[in-house]
Amino acid sequence: MTGEPSLRTIRTADLDLAAALLRRGRLVAFPTETVYGLGADGLSPAAVRSVFAAKGRPADNPLILHVAAPEDAPRFGVFGPAAADLAARFWPGPLTLVVPARPGAVPAEVRAGLDTVALRCPGHDVARALIRLAGGPVAAPSANRSGRPSATSAEAVLEDLDGRIHAVVDGGPCRHGVESTVVSCAGAAVSLLRLGAVAPERLGLPAAVAVEGAARSPGTRHRHYAPGVPLHLCADLAAGLGGHPGAAVLCSARAAERLGLRSGPGVHVWAASAEGRASEVFAALRALERSGCPCILAEPLPRRGLDAATMDRLERAAHGSAGGGYSGQPAHIRAGGGRSPVQAEE
Repeated sequence: MTGEPSLRTIRTADLDLAAALLRRGRLVAFPTETVYGLGADGLSPAAVRSVFAAKGRPADNPLILHVAAPEDAPRFGVFGPAAADLAARFWPGPLTLVVPARPGAVPAEVRAGLDTVALRCPGHDVARALIRLAGGPVAAPSANRSGRPSATSAEAVLEDLDGRIHAVVDGGPCRHGVESTVVSCAGAAVSLLRLGAVAPERLGLPAAVAVEGAARSPGTRHRHYAPGVPLHLCADLAAGLGGHPGAAVLCSARAAERLGLRSGPGVHVWAASAEGRASEVFAALRALERSGCPCILAEPLPRRGLDAATMDRLERAAHGSAGGGYSGQPAHIRAGGGRSPVQAEE
């Protein structure tokens, strides 16, 4: 779709315009409580294929099919007792359920050819209203170029997709800031496929991700979340800054005070709460990238609660960025059970 006119920004009061575009097979970015989604008519193979083209997303990476109400989901997937229980507890909300697809109900393009479908009823009034007005399910990955940090504002959508899609519904910043948790209910046991906005503890599941189920989960198998400059996870920021002059820094308030850093261009201080850190991680990576830095040094987070999902995004971003990765032994796995600096502040 390169060569399309600059995308149109639609107010939330004009959702009928966005819904009409979806019904015509066009692509519309829209807000959810997690990140902005890049929406297409979920029952149109051609519209769904255009999502992959606009993002540069590999075709073997399934999409999430979004429904307007929990009771709509069984039209597209088979809900056993475990899936029905999770939907009743967490929908509408930031939980995606992978269940067996109903034969003939969901295009192969949405499912990446699998026999399962990833379903979600978003916990965002604008998203659900748009899906209702569109008259059917909306297939949507995150509204960013493939491999880039997810978009949590309409402005971030514009950065990546202007000229590639038709419209964005501006609903302001996203509340959670990390994608939905993905859980598989397709096998004999319920398993966690992707960490996200619902912590595993709330689901009654172990925090370990089921690697063998990765192919069934959207957003887990390919390069993700990487800024345009190298990102290093760095437990010793003083040493890291010595080795990377001019680096931007993403760190705790305690580390910033110790290093004499203040929030501003090239420095982002983590929020005090896990919820705050999750909501700001992608916006922070994009802002630091724009600062003109040669690389970004990020202080690791503890692997517990919602911080585990944020740390997962940072690790993927570091390994996906050219020249990025770990710089020194990460604090959250320091020998002797030492606590990360961020964890120590809580």
